[in-house]
Amino acid sequence: MNTQIIDTTASIGESTTLGEFVVIGENVVIGKDCIVGHHVVIHDDTVLGDNIRIDDHTVIGKEPMRAANSAVTKDQRLPLCKIADDCIIGTGAIIYRGSDIGRRVLIADLATVRENVTIGEYTIIGRGVAVENFCTIGRYCKLETNVYITAYSKLADRVFVAPCTATSNDNFVGRTEERFKHFKGVTIETGARIGVNAVILPGKTIEADSLVAAGAVVTRDVPAQKIVAGMPARVVRRVPEEQLLENQDWPE
Repeated sequence: MNTQIIDTTASIGESTTLGEFVVIGENVVIGKDCIVGHHVVIHDDTVLGDNIRIDDHTVIGKEPMRAANSAVTKDQRLPLCKIADDCIIGTGAIIYRGSDIGRRVLIADLATVRENVTIGEYTIIGRGVAVENFCTIGRYCKLETNVYITAYSKLADRVFVAPCTATSNDNFVGRTEERFKHFKGVTIETGARIGVNAVILPGKTIEADSLVAAGAVVTRDVPAQKIVAGMPARVVRRVPEEQLLENQDWPE
């Protein structure tokens, strides 16, 4: 019995293997040497590069749902979902249509990447991470378990975000029509680091090579190369010289 549903317009590369109960939609392109697990759904028009691993029960290219009162989900014709070569996508992950994933990205189990999101090469999106729509994540970033990146946020290269960090984009906390004019995510600049369970309020900028301590609540912009701590977060000292990004022996 054939347990796979593969549209006749789909293209599957040489030496790619498909698990049981896989569903592949119209005009999907899958490169060579890929491994697709069991119960994976790949929606219409998705383009996957070479040597990609997709684990069981993952969904790629999903169309977003729109609630009647959603502030950030828009009615639009989204571009296709693209995943570049050498990526690993974990079990139960959901990657929406309109996302663009760079080379050698790892998206771990149960993570969600929404529409209109780009993720740069070599970045790690940890277990249970949620990246909301209209976000940009740079190269060589690391978002650890259960991080929440709110819509309309921008993370530059080499950003590190520790587990359970939360970001927000609505200073009106869901009330009044005025809030629809002021949605703004967070900006985390090159090499900045965020500690465990930190909270970053809407529109705040974490400047380059700064460090937000564990449990801090960021209510104002964080200066470059400074450590902030507390509720609300305040500058406590400069980042040690040996920890600065310019002093790390890492590839460009």
